[in-house]
Amino acid sequence: MAALPRNKPETMMFEGVPRLANLSAFLTRRRIGWCCGVLLAIELAIFGFIVAGTHGWIVPLPRPTTTDFVSFYAAGALANDRTPALAYDRTAHLAAEERVTGAGIEYQFFNYPPVFILICAALARLPYLVAFVVFEAATFALYLLVATRILGDRSGTALVALCAFPMVFWNIGLGQNAFLTAGLFGAAILLIDRRPIVAGLLFGALCYKPQFGLLVPLALAAAGQWRAIAAAAASAATLVLASVALFGAATWQAFLATGSTSHAMYESGRILFAGMANPFGAARLLGAGVPLAYVLQAAASLVAGAIVVVVWRRRLSLPTRAATLAAASLVAAPLALLYDLMLGVIAAAWLVRDGDAPAALAWQKVALATLFALALDGRGLAERWHVPAFPLAAIALLAITGARSWREMAQRHNTGKALPVRAGAGTGAAPQPQP
Repeated sequence: MAALPRNKPETMMFEGVPRLANLSAFLTRRRIGWCCGVLLAIELAIFGFIVAGTHGWIVPLPRPTTTDFVSFYAAGALANDRTPALAYDRTAHLAAEERVTGAGIEYQFFNYPPVFILICAALARLPYLVAFVVFEAATFALYLLVATRILGDRSGTALVALCAFPMVFWNIGLGQNAFLTAGLFGAAILLIDRRPIVAGLLFGALCYKPQFGLLVPLALAAAGQWRAIAAAAASAATLVLASVALFGAATWQAFLATGSTSHAMYESGRILFAGMANPFGAARLLGAGVPLAYVLQAAASLVAGAIVVVVWRRRLSLPTRAATLAAASLVAAPLALLYDLMLGVIAAAWLVRDGDAPAALAWQKVALATLFALALDGRGLAERWHVPAFPLAAIALLAITGARSWREMAQRHNTGKALPVRAGAGTGAAPQPQP
C-alpha cells in the first residue's frame, strides 16, 4: 500500500539516492488519493464486468462456475447434516458443492482444520448468496477497522487506498478469508504491548490458518511475552476442543489424513504457481523441482524467522516489530496464495503510520507504491513472462522492514537509547493529528 503522507515536506534524504527521495516527496497525500480513487473506479468497473461474465449474463457459459467460498459453505452444510468428516471426502464434498451451485462445477478443495468448520457451519444456515455477502462484508469491515486503526487515519483518502489494493478484489471475487486473517493478525499486533492477553487470544484464533502463525511464538518468546503465548495456546486449544466436542474426533482424523496428502496438490500445479505468493511458488514457477523448491522455502523461512527474533528481542518500536512480523510471516508460510498478500497491507500500514520517524527510510513511499503497482497484474506477469511477482512483492516487503529495523538498531546504538516515535506509534493508540 502506498504511503499516505500528511502533506509534510520530507525532512530526511536517503544518502546516495536523491532522485528516489525527490520522487518520494512527489507522492503527496493528495496525489495518492487521486490515483487510488481513479484506480478504484477502474477496478470496480472491471470487477463488475468479470462478475457478469462468470454468471453468464454476457454470453452463455458451457458449465456453471463458482468460487472458493462454495467449499466453505459445503463443509458447513455437511456439518449441519451431522456428517462433518465428509468435508474431507472429495466425492461427498463435491456433491455438497454441486447441490449449492449446480452439476459440473470445478471441485474446490477444503483443506482447513475443523476449527474453521465452526464458522462454516454458522454460515451454511443462511442461503448461499446471503452467506457469501455476510462473510465477505463482515471480514472486510474487520480489515478496514484494523487497518485504519493501525494507520491512525480514518479519512476518505485512507479508505480509498485500502480498498484499491488489488488483492481486495481477488479475495472478494474468490470468496476467500484473507480479510479475516489480516484483521486478526493486525488486531493482535496492535494490542500486543497494551493488552497482551487479548492479543494472544487473537493470535490463537489464527489456528484455522496455522501457516501464518509459524513465527508468532518466536516473536513473542523473543520479547518475553509469556502471557500472550499462554493466551494464544489457550485460545487455540479451546477452539480445537470445541470442534472436537461438536464434530467428533473422527473429523480431525479425516482432516489429518487429507492434510498428509494435500501437499501433492500444491506441488503439482493444481493450484497455479502463478497465484502463489511464497518462495516455494516462485521456485516452481521458474521451473525448479519440488525438492529444490522446498529447500528454498525452508531457507527463506529460516531467514525470516531469524529477522523476527532479532527485531523482537531488541525491543524495537512497535511499528518496526509489527511490520517485520507481518511481512516475515508472509514469506515464511509454506503455503501463501495471492489473496494472502492482504497480510502485506498490515505490514505496509505500520510502515506508513510511522513514516516520519527517525528510522524511516526516505525511499519507503516509492518502494511501497512500486509494490502496490506490481500487484495490479502480478498474475499476468507470472503467467505470460514467468515473473514471480507476488513472491517478489512479499520478499521485497520483508527487505523494506529489515532495512528499517537495521537503521533503527544502528541509530539506537549511536544514541545509546531507544529512538523517539510519534505519539501513539509505539503503543497502538491513535497518533495525534499532524499539522
